Amino acid sequence: MLIERVSLVDVVRKVVGVGSVGTRCLIALFQSGDGTPLFLQLKQATASVLEAHLGHSAFAHAGQRVVEGQRLIQATSDALLGWSRWKESPSGPGIDFYLRQLWDGKGKIDIETFGPERLAAYAGLCGKTLALAHARSGDAMAIRGYIGDDSAFDEVIVAYADRYAQITARDHARLREAIDDGVIEAVCDI
Repeated sequence: MLIERVSLVDVVRKVVGVGSVGTRCLIALFQSGDGTPLFLQLKQATASVLEAHLGHSAFAHAGQRVVEGQRLIQATSDALLGWSRWKESPSGPGIDFYLRQLWDGKGKIDIETFGPERLAAYAGLCGKTLALAHARSGDAMAIRGYIGDDSAFDEVIVAYADRYAQITARDHARLREAIDDGVIEAVCDI
């Protein structure tokens, strides 16, 4: 009903971020009868990287898989969140998209300026947000039972994060070395 109240005005292709390189992203401008604009973002949805290890998704449509996942973990989701498949021809392969209202207002917290107390508080909020999303998407009591009452789970997560940080630092050092040696061309310090 909402989309029937607007008319398509134009569609443009948007350059996507690092995690979506190689996929299509479109911005569609719609307009209501009184001239109010509505921007929708259509992002290509591909098969989950987990499918190679866990088998095919329960959803035949990759856009639906993304939307159902977002609805599952978000306390409130976009009323215009949906999915669609575009086909160049009736018999050709389809390209799956998920769509949402475009809110291109990103904020950034400058954590580099945080002292130890503020950084710990911020990390705690991030952890609580992630835990709430997981609790919404699974059996909260089973997750709680798996984690247990002792510090074993906490210690495993800290050890994992420490190893991951070491790998990231090593990989970055190798990248910088390759840039310095001229093996990789890069623009730095933009």
